Amino acid sequence: MTDQGTIEARLSGGLASLTRAERQLATHVLANYPVAALGSITALAKAADVSTPTVVRLVQKLGFKGYPDFQASLRAEVEEMLVSPLVKHDRWASGAPDTHILNRFADAVMGNLQATLSRIDHAEFDAACDLLADTSRRVTALGGRITHAIADYFVTHMKVVRPDVALMSELSGAWPAALIDVGPGDVLVAFDIRRYENSVLGICEMAVEQGAEVVLFTDQWLSPAASLARHSFAAHVEAPSAWDSTVSIQVLVETLMAGVEARTWPQTEARMKRLEGLYDRARFFRRFK
Repeated sequence: MTDQGTIEARLSGGLASLTRAERQLATHVLANYPVAALGSITALAKAADVSTPTVVRLVQKLGFKGYPDFQASLRAEVEEMLVSPLVKHDRWASGAPDTHILNRFADAVMGNLQATLSRIDHAEFDAACDLLADTSRRVTALGGRITHAIADYFVTHMKVVRPDVALMSELSGAWPAALIDVGPGDVLVAFDIRRYENSVLGICEMAVEQGAEVVLFTDQWLSPAASLARHSFAAHVEAPSAWDSTVSIQVLVETLMAGVEARTWPQTEARMKRLEGLYDRARFFRRFK
């Protein structure tokens, strides 16, 4: 197994050369990267259902002397991931190719989308659609400083598709009131990308304690809230900018909404007809003669 590149890349590229137990461990780490490997060696072995010697053998195959050396490198990678927008700008701008920003950005976004879709488990995505199509479950969505806009977009459309969908306010004082009615079987749809926000993690923790299921949209490094999610979807977000790109997350969200709509179409069609009637009565949209 090569000792070049990120730990994630080394694990992905070397799966074929691993033993069954090592592959099981590597798959667990990749599915929960990097959170799974930030704890103790005992906790990682237990979570992956392998022995601690298996963990030691795998990290040595990755080119590390032992688990402490492996974790030190992983933490350094995590620190590199969680850079501020200013540092991100300096990193990409210094090595930017001599092409127009439209080309560079489009290439990055297309690469992100391809990488994202290649990692999505179709069965898990379908299960998330089924969960959100169950109208006996109340749905609440929240996002962070940047991703709140995606949560708002999701709720605006889902309110048409099905009833009992709400957006959690950005104001922290509104969170307790929004959580008070969240109960067993309800769904919290959360959005959290680097730099991960404590508020999103805290709300997910409280929702799970109250029996809710969490559907999480995050980035390729995984929000800490991933450990609480029933379904977690990681999107690649890096772009030649001071900010990450949320295009891949937007594609996942719109596809999810289409999946829910397909499952609830008879009820959704009736809701849309009633809504159009209300728009007409309110003369909400301009008519062209």
